[in-house]
Amino acid sequence: MEISSEHIMIQDTVRKFIEKEIIPRAEMMDRESYFPDDFFPKAGELGLLGVTIPEEYGGTGLDPFSQVLIMEEIGKGSVGLGISYAAHANLCMHNLYHHGSEYLRNKYLPDLCAGTQIGALALTEPGAGSDALGITTTAKRDGDVYRLNGTKMFITNAPIADVMLVYAKTDKSMGGRGLSAFIVEKEFEGYSVSRELEKMGCKCSPTGEVVFDDCIVPAENILRKENEGLAVMMSGLDIERLVVAANCLGCAEAAFAESVKYSKQREQFGKPICEFQLIKAKLADMYTGIEAARLMIYDLAMRTLKEPRLRKESAAAILFTAEMATKVCLEAVQIHGGYGYMLEFPVNRYLRDIKLLEIGAGTSEIRRLLIADEILR
Repeated sequence: MEISSEHIMIQDTVRKFIEKEIIPRAEMMDRESYFPDDFFPKAGELGLLGVTIPEEYGGTGLDPFSQVLIMEEIGKGSVGLGISYAAHANLCMHNLYHHGSEYLRNKYLPDLCAGTQIGALALTEPGAGSDALGITTTAKRDGDVYRLNGTKMFITNAPIADVMLVYAKTDKSMGGRGLSAFIVEKEFEGYSVSRELEKMGCKCSPTGEVVFDDCIVPAENILRKENEGLAVMMSGLDIERLVVAANCLGCAEAAFAESVKYSKQREQFGKPICEFQLIKAKLADMYTGIEAARLMIYDLAMRTLKEPRLRKESAAAILFTAEMATKVCLEAVQIHGGYGYMLEFPVNRYLRDIKLLEIGAGTSEIRRLLIADEILR
């Protein structure tokens, strides 16, 4: 598998950006639940936000592989920041471009690409997590507007988002197929973030509960047509899973690098612990899992250019990579011993952060069911 010089340049650019702007602040971001306000504007200046968006809307018009490489490097610095990046660049912008009208593209994409506005996606509800089609938020047409009512839970970027892609029921009689997708601004009447949620990891990524109380949304802010929200949702899942998998890969690489470094420095019984067979075995297994995940993700990213629907493959990529990364981070803490359990070393943060990616964006259990259903189909 050959990586082009352009892709290598993108990777190097993001790596330098993360090493300079994020890694020095990563510990503080975790301890203080701090989101760096300058991240999105600086990422926008580098062209990292609108990677899959054409230049005419402010993007760079690159391929999904470029976005995977960007996410991998962000994941090395901060999984939480990677989650916020994905919610903005992929969940919001990617879906908006592919399903929005020219009016919506021209109105929202340039600012989102520049990072002067922040995007999010609102699907999950207090009573609807894995059962995404069971959402109860409603949208009713009222002349030239829709009125949205309901509550969304665990929404990444909610406390800082300017623009949000929101799913709501427009026809209850159609069940899961009676969904519609809307672009909602934080300034719309009836929109509010009721609270910011505190998490055990990914603390730098703001997460909140969003309430729609007769929220007034212009009718032209619907994506596609009424009751076509399911098509919007399903079309974006493959690339979402791939991008999230790259975030996991970056975290695993960071944890592995810290483990190799520490095992060479830490001495017990008169020699570095990297010379003990059990530590060598851990490092070998960590490396093997990382390389297997990398090849799966890179191959899938390249295949998406020719094969737009890779449902079981993308689910397999995030399933394998998220669980692999959790194992790598667990081993990283174990290799660090007592120090690994202290906040002084970053491996405990990697472990707390990465666990979320076996839960968010579809649990490991749901991913397994999806893969099996696709195989049996």
